[in-house]
Amino acid sequence: MTEAVPIVFVVDDDPSVRRAITRLIGSVGLQVEAFGSAQEFLQGWRSDAPSCLVLDIRLPKISGLDFQRQLAEANIHIPIIFITAHGDIPMTVRAMKAGAVEFLTKPFRDQDLLDAIHVALERDRTKRQEESEIAILRKRLESLTPREREVLPLVVSGLLNKQIAGEIGTSESTVKVHRSQLMRKMGADSFADLVRLAEKIGILHERALTVNRDRSNDG
Repeated sequence: MTEAVPIVFVVDDDPSVRRAITRLIGSVGLQVEAFGSAQEFLQGWRSDAPSCLVLDIRLPKISGLDFQRQLAEANIHIPIIFITAHGDIPMTVRAMKAGAVEFLTKPFRDQDLLDAIHVALERDRTKRQEESEIAILRKRLESLTPREREVLPLVVSGLLNKQIAGEIGTSESTVKVHRSQLMRKMGADSFADLVRLAEKIGILHERALTVNRDRSNDG
């Protein structure tokens, strides 16, 4: 499957800055779209390709930092590179703590911005790949029978077939069948592979919570 063409969004209220950054990004073969305000960006933004946002810290009606927070609250998790002519240390710390990729002070080196864009696009590409894999795994999980779903966290926690049989009240041979079926349905080639897949979708975490809860009740 061919990956969608990455795109860099630029939000800056200074037309000359927008033009300069757009030319720079376009010069290295990247697709770029520029906006003069946060509202324009929201109207033109799309989530169908790996992307990042080059964002001025001072915008009309809203600061870049407040817009960063609003994006997070709206579940728009696009990597952000801040640019500003008026930066200070507290501002930088706040931006980076909130997940910004970089905080560049104008005038910045062209290569510094391009490097930051490369990092941001790679971060978004990786996140999208992980989300796609998790979506596939969740569909596989939904294909399990209720009994197989019950057996899965016990298997990946390292229990033997005999121990699992005792815990769920069935025979060891039946557990072997369940184990074989869930391995096939989850697309796991080995026990280690099954553990890795289960960890990605939180099955190991669920099992740990159950064990801890049971221990608390016993106490």
